[in-house]
Amino acid sequence: MKKKLPDKTHVVLQYGGKSVTYAEILTCMEAIWTRDFGKKVEEIESLNLYIKPEENKVYYVVNASMMGDFEL
Repeated sequence: MKKKLPDKTHVVLQYGGKSVTYAEILTCMEAIWTRDFGKKVEEIESLNLYIKPEENKVYYVVNASMMGDFEL
């Protein structure tokens, strides 16, 4: 049987003297989704995040159709 990772995993991206947690990235994404698009978090069926530290950006695809980016 394959061992499962712990439910409470903490991910930190460190680059160029900065540290950004996975939780902070998700908080930004939630704010964009609710504030900018006027949607509810429950409406997110799928979320793909592409983190590009060299560009200081996170690119996202929500529900396989809405795309955009935000700064780290």
